[in-house]
Amino acid sequence: MARHAGSGSGSAGPPDAETVRLDARVYGMVQGVGFRYWTMGKAEELGLTGEVRNLNDGSVALVAEGPKWKVHELREWLNSGGTPGRVERVEDALSPAEGNYRGFSAR
Repeated sequence: MARHAGSGSGSAGPPDAETVRLDARVYGMVQGVGFRYWTMGKAEELGLTGEVRNLNDGSVALVAEGPKWKVHELREWLNSGGTPGRVERVEDALSPAEGNYRGFSAR
């Protein structure tokens, strides 16, 4: 996984029809602060599928699939400082979507 520094593309660019998968690990004070549910709400707002869950080490794991430009918007939001809690770093990787999810869930 590579650290995402933010590309600044947002949703201002033309929609990209390519469907991708984002696997992300979010570190910081992200458990017990509503982070998963805010993330689920943002993903649903963007029409993405996937899941977000707490891990034993205190981090949060996220899988999101959808149009590339919408996945990038979620990725930028994770790094924006506008999330609940305090995100110290995000490690993420993009790959082709697998299509294994219906909707978005918090576990």
